[in-house]
Amino acid sequence: MGMPATIPRYTVDDLEHFPRDGNRYELVDGILLVTPPPGVGHEVVISRLAAILMPAAQVPGHAYVFTHGAVRLPPGAQLEPDLLVVPSSSASAVEWQDMQDHWLVVEVLSRSSRISDRDFKRDEYLRLGAREVWLVDRYDNSIDVSRARGESDTVRDELLWRAPTLDLDVRVDLAELFAGLA
Repeated sequence: MGMPATIPRYTVDDLEHFPRDGNRYELVDGILLVTPPPGVGHEVVISRLAAILMPAAQVPGHAYVFTHGAVRLPPGAQLEPDLLVVPSSSASAVEWQDMQDHWLVVEVLSRSSRISDRDFKRDEYLRLGAREVWLVDRYDNSIDVSRARGESDTVRDELLWRAPTLDLDVRVDLAELFAGLA
């Protein structure tokens, strides 16, 4: 009879001891998720989304758009979204875990992250207080939009994002977002 497998549990503090090798090391309930560095197509999608969101939300001073950041709840949760939008009032926080209001979290799916992003990270972001999570699938030319755990709507043409607490709508044309990408 074999021994049962045990899964090691880690803390946010443990992440400081992992190598700086380009991989993304994240925690969901103390369980380590490791994904390789993003590819070119992935980065094109993020830069295009940032180019849409920044002039609408960041330039007028309503929010900040981060392409590197973290959603943290020590000791056992730290996720690093591909794109994070927070109200300008939250950006004065000194540490990522001090940011309490996450208006929008975006993950671009890749072949290596598809399962963890859909099956674990989306609901974890919502549990940690994200108001909206987008899972961007450049292979399917779609975005899954979630505002509650276990629920999502798939958008294939145009996405309208409404910033919480503001009269601000941002339109994302998916044909333009995915143009030229395979």
